Amino acid sequence: MQYLDLIVTYSIFVFATSGTPGPNNIMVAASGANFGVRATLPHVFGIRIGLVVMMVLVALGLGEMFKIYPFIHQIMRYIGIGFMLYLSYKIAMTKRSNPDDVGRKKPMSFIYASLFQWVNPKAWITLISSIVTFIPADGDKLTIMAIMIVMHFIVGFPVTLAWALFGREIGRLLKSNRAFVIFNYFMAGLLILTIFTLFL
Repeated sequence: MQYLDLIVTYSIFVFATSGTPGPNNIMVAASGANFGVRATLPHVFGIRIGLVVMMVLVALGLGEMFKIYPFIHQIMRYIGIGFMLYLSYKIAMTKRSNPDDVGRKKPMSFIYASLFQWVNPKAWITLISSIVTFIPADGDKLTIMAIMIVMHFIVGFPVTLAWALFGREIGRLLKSNRAFVIFNYFMAGLLILTIFTLFL
């Protein structure tokens, strides 16, 4: 099979980058704990769609804009820091869901999760690495990109969903409201920590 090596190696790449802790997975786990897996599904889908759209646009030439105007990328990085700090605060302030909260407390939506990828530092690092490594300067770029997109859903989606399942199980173990508060503060702290590990 002509593209078997690409399928195998890119699957491993997606598994590794999607499974390691980062802003997306920390937020998905916190959402799974606070809202459950079903309510977190739009967040998970948003991550995958957002990453794929970014990958296609950058591979088709958007990345050249950042080479010509690097300050645009720098501005997006600072927007990303600010947004992650805001999300850390939202996670820390989230209280345990109960029936009275229906309609008032909601997890991140599909649209917000998709748009967040554009200011997510780990997403950019992963994206640039995948494009440079797997998409050649010549050859059948469209076929290769199609394979990469499919692998994002076959491999990346279940891995990200696993973080929501992990969060849900943690949520079930937290019997008291105080334990939930501690968990949310811990997850918020991890999200802030990723800012330092990605930018420093």
